[in-house]
Amino acid sequence: MAQPRPRRPARPREEVYAAARAAIAEHGLARLTMAGLGEQLGMSAGHLLYYFGSKDQLLLETLRWSEAQLGERRGRELARPGAPVLERLDRYLELYLPEGPGDPRWILWIEVWSRSPGTAELRQGQLDIEAPWQDDLTALLTEGRTAGLLPAAGTTPARATQLRALLDGLAIPLAIGLPHATRPAALAQAREAAHALLGI
Repeated sequence: MAQPRPRRPARPREEVYAAARAAIAEHGLARLTMAGLGEQLGMSAGHLLYYFGSKDQLLLETLRWSEAQLGERRGRELARPGAPVLERLDRYLELYLPEGPGDPRWILWIEVWSRSPGTAELRQGQLDIEAPWQDDLTALLTEGRTAGLLPAAGTTPARATQLRALLDGLAIPLAIGLPHATRPAALAQAREAAHALLGI
């Protein structure tokens, strides 16, 4: 009598997210199949769908996981005791921008932005994931202004929103690999624009 096949243990979610991030960055969400991802992880497509429900939900949760990892690092960098505000602002800019063409985190963001007009769930998820970036920058600028290290021109949340919009505009050409878009150039432009915007 044939013995039943042992059940393969479920993969940790972090492993699923890491594999999904790599696959989406390489092929895009449109070409990602649950069956293909499941085969890579040794799981069934049905198992993945049970946990995530849809590719859009998998995309959103993978981005949330990716940003949470970076968020821990950003929190440590911005909370360094004794570090000058401008030095921490510079570190914020470095963490925000892509590492280079095809940066998996930024490819996830581009996928979310391209699909969010069709679903309120993605739009709300996008806002939730972006919020810590906005909150951390607002807190940093508020600290600088309270200490008299930054000028008090304009409202702090508005300046944070404007600076993040500028960073997004610098990030996308770099992430998708447009000619002449390099990380050193993007960082230099971000620093110059941030100082001009903040009145430094």
